Amino acid sequence: RDLPAETRRRLNQEFEDGFAEMMQRGEFVHAEALGDPATSRLFRWADDDRVVTDGPYAEGKEHLAGFFLIDVESQERAEQIARTFSGPGETVELRPVMSGGDPG
Repeated sequence: RDLPAETRRRLNQEFEDGFAEMMQRGEFVHAEALGDPATSRLFRWADDDRVVTDGPYAEGKEHLAGFFLIDVESQERAEQIARTFSGPGETVELRPVMSGGDPG
């Protein structure tokens, strides 16, 4: 998506500042970019057997491009970080991990 240069600069600076703040506060755990969804293999169950097909998983335009794993004190802080890293034409999904800590 084409953005005006000033908007792109501001959003990049917000990203950099947000990342630096997470690092300073010790909230950043790990981040990873994921490969092209077209290279994925899907393992499903159908007609009482496993079926393996080529990706991508979703039929829509959106796909999981990568993830950040963070360790924060509250849901509110997690939401603040998610807002920082969302931008025009992007979706950030926030969800808890299943191991350790309070699930909700």
